[in-house]
Amino acid sequence: MTDPHQQLREALDALDVAFAPRAHLPISVGGCTHCYGEEDLAALAGPVHRIPDDLIPYVAHEVPSHWDDFPGLYRRVTPRIVRLLVADQLLSDAVASPFIAAGWRTWPAPERTALENVWQAWWRSLLHSHPSTGDVTRVLETLGALTGTLTPWLTAWARTRTQAADRHLGDALDWWLIEDELADLRFGFHNEVHATPELLPWLLSLEDGRIGAAHLREIERISHG
Repeated sequence: MTDPHQQLREALDALDVAFAPRAHLPISVGGCTHCYGEEDLAALAGPVHRIPDDLIPYVAHEVPSHWDDFPGLYRRVTPRIVRLLVADQLLSDAVASPFIAAGWRTWPAPERTALENVWQAWWRSLLHSHPSTGDVTRVLETLGALTGTLTPWLTAWARTRTQAADRHLGDALDWWLIEDELADLRFGFHNEVHATPELLPWLLSLEDGRIGAAHLREIERISHG
């Protein structure tokens, strides 16, 4: 079986290929001139690989109203954004919302499939390494918001019986159980996903031994509260 980290690298390379037809086509980019100068707009309109590195995070986090054609611009620079996202160089929950606003799930099949493959490879890679690049709760939150469901990500987590996956689970529970946050946990920059209805039953369904006794008592208390 291919190493999960190699699978992620290959998925990112395939993403570049899927979006390549857009990357080299110059377009007209209009946006908020209070935040972006003419030089910035010209750079964003040119070949994607020539866009300065420091501009990509601004585009990744920016609200759609700052651009004349937000979906077109976001779609065009998607591979650059995604590479920064999986490298934990962006505010991940703040990136999911723009992807949703750009309508990524309605994009042509090659682009959409390439993105879905990256999401899966990113999660698989995370579950096979601890410590990892990126916090497990943030990555799960991002993937849940991007796809509108936690089920495939939780299913993969349950099936991944690595020491890394279990250590991530302990870390996540340390966070989710602070002040009973698990009782009404919401994911996404705009709380797009109500996590508790999927997350709580999943935690209770895990095999014996995967959750420590102290954590399990708290989960059971919340579930019966």
